[in-house]
Amino acid sequence: MVSSAASKRFAERLPIREIPVAVLGATGAVGQRFIQLLEDHPWFRVVAVAASQKSCGLRYADACLWKLATPIPREVADLPVIPLDPSLLPDHVRLVFSALPADVARQVEPAFARAGLAVSSNASAFRYDPDVPVLLADVNAHHLRLLKIQRERRGWKGLLITNPNCTTSGIALTLKPLHDAFGVQSVIATSMQAVSGAGYPGEPSLDILGNIVPWIPGEEEKIERESNLLLGSVDDGRQTPAGIAISAHANRVPVLDGHTVCLSVGFSSQGIAPEDVTRELISFADRSKEATLPSAPCPPIRVFAEDDRPQPRLDCCDSTGMQVAVGRIRGCELLDIRLVLTVHNTIRGAAGGSILNAELLAREGWVS
Repeated sequence: MVSSAASKRFAERLPIREIPVAVLGATGAVGQRFIQLLEDHPWFRVVAVAASQKSCGLRYADACLWKLATPIPREVADLPVIPLDPSLLPDHVRLVFSALPADVARQVEPAFARAGLAVSSNASAFRYDPDVPVLLADVNAHHLRLLKIQRERRGWKGLLITNPNCTTSGIALTLKPLHDAFGVQSVIATSMQAVSGAGYPGEPSLDILGNIVPWIPGEEEKIERESNLLLGSVDDGRQTPAGIAISAHANRVPVLDGHTVCLSVGFSSQGIAPEDVTRELISFADRSKEATLPSAPCPPIRVFAEDDRPQPRLDCCDSTGMQVAVGRIRGCELLDIRLVLTVHNTIRGAAGGSILNAELLAREGWVS
């Protein structure tokens, strides 16, 4: 959550009229994280919550099996849960956050965009549509130029953006400054993913306690495809993937929050040393104008020198959960460099990422 002091600081730095928002799929695990992170947000105020029919008509606090450590925000607890219908939103809502399952999002999100609403989605339903930006605000903000094409093709008054898979978020953010500086050619990515990534109730305890499950359906394909989309370009209204060869291995491990990824990276530039990689990761914050957004961590990447860091329990990572932690940067006998990263999967990799993307929309004038 953004502290009140931080809220005032950011509001003073870049004044934006408070924007009323709604959360779709608000009762689920990611929906709850949206509600938590939006409490005291300097730009956005939750005025409506929507969910499946079984929850409709109930108070949010009664419909939601709240699973987060902080209490339900008081201003949201008494809101009635409404159906997933844009015509039932308060008239002044112009932005919705979607925590819907992909199959539901495929049907519901376009209805909100057609009705003139900006949709910042965590769902995977539209990530690979050629006119839908898959965004990390501090990696590929320029992909917002696809929205003009999206509106022309679909006839929408509103718009739809998505954030990437949770594991991809940490990988792409780490690779961005390295790709810009040295040209990333190949990557081997082995993930150790927290149980919260499976939602609630997630993996059965007898399957995951004292165990590793070496398969997460669709995860490896998402890492490989989405990383290339995020690090690619948009030219003449068309997305061009980065063309990086990525081999991903996805594993579920008995950790509550925080996905850890071991990366081996090969570059087109020659003679890249660990200290070169460290320098680029540390200096990345100085080149990112997205650092002025309220939810943007500063720095976006924290580099550890200790041999035994990062660790998900210790390094997910700053108080907001939006930093990516990187350590164990060293040479690689197969490629060029090895490193380890940790990303908070339900904050940076899900709700927090969508909120940061929406802040980008607001700053660039797509939401008012």
